[in-house]
Amino acid sequence: MTLELAEFPVTQVRLGRHFSYGGQTLEVDHDALIDLVLQDRRITDVALAVAGPGEKVRITGIRDIVEPRYKVFGGGQVFPGILGPVSDVGEGRTHRLSGMTVIAAAAYEGTIRAGTTVQRSAILDMSGPGADISRFSKQVHLVVSFRIIPGLAELEAHTAIQLAEFKVAQRLAQVTEELTPEKIRTYEIKTRTAGLPKVMLIQGCITDPQHVHSGVGYYGLCFRNSMATFVHPNELFDGAVTVDTTRSGRGYYPTTWDWQNHPLVLGLCEAHGRDLNFGGVILQRIRFETAHGKEVGAQNAARLAKALHADGALVTWIGGGNAFVDVMLTVKACERNGIKTTLVTYEHGGKAGLDSPLLFYLPEADAVVTTGSLDRAVDLPAMEKVIGPYEEIKVLSYPGVPAVSARGPLCLEARVSIIGGVDLWGEGTWVCHGY
Repeated sequence: MTLELAEFPVTQVRLGRHFSYGGQTLEVDHDALIDLVLQDRRITDVALAVAGPGEKVRITGIRDIVEPRYKVFGGGQVFPGILGPVSDVGEGRTHRLSGMTVIAAAAYEGTIRAGTTVQRSAILDMSGPGADISRFSKQVHLVVSFRIIPGLAELEAHTAIQLAEFKVAQRLAQVTEELTPEKIRTYEIKTRTAGLPKVMLIQGCITDPQHVHSGVGYYGLCFRNSMATFVHPNELFDGAVTVDTTRSGRGYYPTTWDWQNHPLVLGLCEAHGRDLNFGGVILQRIRFETAHGKEVGAQNAARLAKALHADGALVTWIGGGNAFVDVMLTVKACERNGIKTTLVTYEHGGKAGLDSPLLFYLPEADAVVTTGSLDRAVDLPAMEKVIGPYEEIKVLSYPGVPAVSARGPLCLEARVSIIGGVDLWGEGTWVCHGY
């Protein structure tokens, strides 16, 4: 597969009466986008707003974030299986509006009230200490705020939210269809350089049998019942991997934007042919409910990597709790199959950083890279403006927790309530020091 990603940088978004792009400014037809979202009768009360870096703005009710992209030529269309039929993607040319996103901010309470499967939303501050720790505070956002009709179950609500954000994102990028990009980056991994090791990325994806959506979708199909699956990296760039929009609004879950711009995938593509031969991505289901399931899942991922002739693997993951056992068992299985591994993970460590950083450990994991802490507390100052469907929010999702003003100061016990508040895959600018 060969994919050209054509870049159109955006530093300013204006709400207006027509669509246009020029001088890194995107003008958006406000009424046309409202009408586009309201075509879905499950959605009501739509509003658009723009938020930029440094503004004293807090965005509430965030379900997902996506980068606008549009396929100009090649097979299929972006977000296959959702916006269009299931058709192979990852070839041809795709236009992207870099430096900006579409944020889906939806009011939805859900039918599940507690537990690991409860629906969640997140916040984002565009200035202050909250902005300092989120990768999304440096971009310009078109925030699409809306409400879902009462009584919808989680899967149907997810479908409505996802369709709305993807339709808007695709329509924005379509503005550039006839324009000349600022630059084009070509991605292909078919050429192999003799003498270099073949390296795979094994990406653990948390699943939950009690949830109607696994949290990760591949061509629109939830990943819950899948075993290890090979994915060409170009498929990620075209939006073939997506998220559950009723559950992804927490700091240690990726957004669709994160999958489109996966930093480990981009880094391996950059190193391909120079330092290594990038063999592609293995999506692995993790968080089996039994020890037997975890062992089978780990062995399955390692066997697939071995069948693809991998010499080494970066292993990383999504999730928390017992899903990390699956990850460590995968490292063990790879090492015992002769595949050298490096684990990339965020750490815990408690509020003071004195507790165990990893929930489970095996001696085969002798090369580990941290992307930072999940547990550190943060105090957020009051903001001058709130964008999104919630004027009051719950800092914790447990039943009985009172709501507080979204505009006022917030004391967060951990960074999971901030979208982008946890560095999942090394997107940030952390520096390692040896002691």
